[in-house]
Amino acid sequence: MHKARALRPLSTSPKTLSSLAFALGLQHRGQDVSVTGVALASSAVQAGDLFVAVRGVNRHGSEFWPDALASGAVAVFTDEEGWAALEDSSVPILVAPDPRALVGAVSAEIYGTHPDSVPTILGVTGTNGKTSTAFLLEAIMRGLGARTALSTTALRQVNGENFPSTLTTPEAPDTHAMIARAREEGVSAIAVEISAQALNKNRMDQVVCDVAGFTNLSHDHLEDFQTMDNYLEAKAALFTVEKAREAVVCVDTTWGQKLASKVTIPCTTLGRRGSASAQWSWDIVDVQGESTTFVLESPEGAKGEIVVPLTGDHMVANAALATVMVIRSGVTWEELAVLGPGTKGIPVFIPGRMERVSGLRGPQVYVDAGRSADAYEQTLSALRTSTSGSLIMVCGTSGNRDATKRPIMGRTAAEHADVVIITDDDPRREDPTVIREGLLEGARAIHGVPVHEIPDPSEAIRFAVSLAQEGDTILWSGPGSQDYRDIGGVKIPYSAREQARQALQDAGWGKTS
Repeated sequence: MHKARALRPLSTSPKTLSSLAFALGLQHRGQDVSVTGVALASSAVQAGDLFVAVRGVNRHGSEFWPDALASGAVAVFTDEEGWAALEDSSVPILVAPDPRALVGAVSAEIYGTHPDSVPTILGVTGTNGKTSTAFLLEAIMRGLGARTALSTTALRQVNGENFPSTLTTPEAPDTHAMIARAREEGVSAIAVEISAQALNKNRMDQVVCDVAGFTNLSHDHLEDFQTMDNYLEAKAALFTVEKAREAVVCVDTTWGQKLASKVTIPCTTLGRRGSASAQWSWDIVDVQGESTTFVLESPEGAKGEIVVPLTGDHMVANAALATVMVIRSGVTWEELAVLGPGTKGIPVFIPGRMERVSGLRGPQVYVDAGRSADAYEQTLSALRTSTSGSLIMVCGTSGNRDATKRPIMGRTAAEHADVVIITDDDPRREDPTVIREGLLEGARAIHGVPVHEIPDPSEAIRFAVSLAQEGDTILWSGPGSQDYRDIGGVKIPYSAREQARQALQDAGWGKTS
């Protein structure tokens, strides 16, 4: 039996090690056993699994074989170093020079998830908007009556059943297991959020997107990629014949234009109306409360209107990208009419992305997952249009990540908010004081804007609420819907949503849910 909540297919056809070795050109040593699953972490092992043991930053995965064996693993896939480290020479094993480069192929063989035998896959990458666009893709297809699956930073879901998410893009065994489960459940469309790191680390190997979308590129993750050009190159790996059949690229930024110019698979471009380089265009035609109607125009001049329960140019751009991706996957204008004017629109809720946690009384309070200057600017600009009073920002950012972006983030916060409160977020293994100093450096460079430093995030949101009145807006950016804080490498349960709601209630604004 599988562990509870494992996102795995309910049944698989056993594969022998000898058949896997023959199919993929691997070395097979020891007994010829059958496997029914595959796992890269010993904690993820299910009974009957092939355990993949590769070299990590500090240790080799072969050290965890006893744990994997105790959880039910029956064989190991490793390199020569791993094989030499296993004291028991009778262990059934597959060997390759670089197992990580082949784990996607092994997973596809075990789960039978070859590109020609799986549901439609719609993948999206970019710096900001990936999660939102993936949720929108899933919601559009569900709104059209399809059974769907979703894989994002915030949530993984198959046919309405939710599963935990720990990585923006799961490791290859988990991705293939999810695809297999989705196929079992009769899912016809899967929306997948894809990070640059995932592409670099082979997590999408042997997965081919029917349509791949690109949102934007902005300063982020330079701790991994050093330069923006390298960062774009990592994203561009998705838009190759090995990873996608067709591309839809937003060209509202120069990075999008640069990507579109080099894509070799069929490519459709999209931009806001007036963009000379875009084939498709979008424009907002009406905003009612927290709902927006936008119009899409095709290269041939055909137009259609879509309603989405979101506001802000950046969110509408995400919705437009998702809609064009769905159209390029084969959906017609006529089918999309069920999401147009006179309807409730795209049935989407995006947790932790401009998510309102306040009630009808008092200040508006939103939580958001943005941890970049571009995300700050887009979200604050959107909230400014619905704020009659002051705009207060609470923000922190992650440790052990690109430190060069922090002063830019702080400066952007102070340029667009009336009050800035710098707090802790996910320090991980970095000194939180150093993280705050980076944000404070930028924020304090903008004169005339009050900047406060409150390390405890619970105290920070309470202080923000104490400053706010009816008509004011508070944006707490960073934690979004995350249900923990990573402190010293330990995940401590924590919910920004609940802390914000409690702060409002304690301030006398009543219950918010």
